Amino acid sequence: MIFLLWLTTVVTFVIVQLPPGDYSSALISRLEAAGQHVDEEKRQAIKKEFGLDLPTHMRYVKWVTLAAKGNLGYSFDWKKPVTELIGQRLTLTVTIALLSTIVTYAIAIPIGIYSATHQYSIGDYIFTTWGFFGLAVPNFMLALALLYFGLRYFGVNLSGLYSPEFMDAPWSMAKLLDLAKHLPIPVFVVATGGSAGLIRVLRATLLDELEKQYVITARSKGLSNTKMLFKYPVRLCLNPLVSNLAWLFPNLISGGAITAIVLGLPTAGPMMLRALLTQDTFLSCSILLFLTMLTLIGTTVSDILLVLVDPRIRMERSTS
Repeated sequence: MIFLLWLTTVVTFVIVQLPPGDYSSALISRLEAAGQHVDEEKRQAIKKEFGLDLPTHMRYVKWVTLAAKGNLGYSFDWKKPVTELIGQRLTLTVTIALLSTIVTYAIAIPIGIYSATHQYSIGDYIFTTWGFFGLAVPNFMLALALLYFGLRYFGVNLSGLYSPEFMDAPWSMAKLLDLAKHLPIPVFVVATGGSAGLIRVLRATLLDELEKQYVITARSKGLSNTKMLFKYPVRLCLNPLVSNLAWLFPNLISGGAITAIVLGLPTAGPMMLRALLTQDTFLSCSILLFLTMLTLIGTTVSDILLVLVDPRIRMERSTS
């Protein structure tokens, strides 16, 4: 994990540097568009102010050395330390992602089991249609629809995570309750696409397991359908759902950037997009670094859960 994390920092830093120019170039362009004359001396002064006069490899070494000490650098665009900027946003982002993951599995598992055990029933057709709808409609489109219907028919603005009076207010119980009232909309929107995909996976996998010989034998011996279902086929079919944790959690964060922009959420997605557009190197690299950490943690957790869920999977021990 440490090696992969380091390798990701190298790749991320290099890719962020690939577009022509840098933050100083974008800043100089804005100054010139505003009518200011920027001579060569001032250009060099601006580059030196942001540390962009150094070669790329030296800037990387400086950033990764400070990051190892807990200092993620300074945001050019926001004029603030990166740690201060992303602290609250990452907390909100991880909170929404965790709740969305829980809701995703809470929806997908029972519906997937029902669809497989009631194949071609009316309920199966309804859930299958809903699943295709969830896969076909982008999350940001669903967010736009909810915003429209909420404002048009109920006169309620569903965007944001806080009411206007709590936007800049310090944390309190009232603000926490206000946040809890606004969380269901983004959680529902983000969870829709993920649950639709997992329903299709669980349904297909469980249908395949129900046709196997051990299920037929268990039924012939008089084992009740419910006991047989949850003791063997369902447990084995959880493997792909558990392994999906490796990509689902970071995907909920990075893939929800457009949804967060539409809903006006103060999360890491919109900030990362702005950082990439303005070539704010340290801010964009730091957010991508955290996404990598989430991916690695998700992979590790899914590997451990696979060992616990499936008795056929065991870690090999050295016999020497």
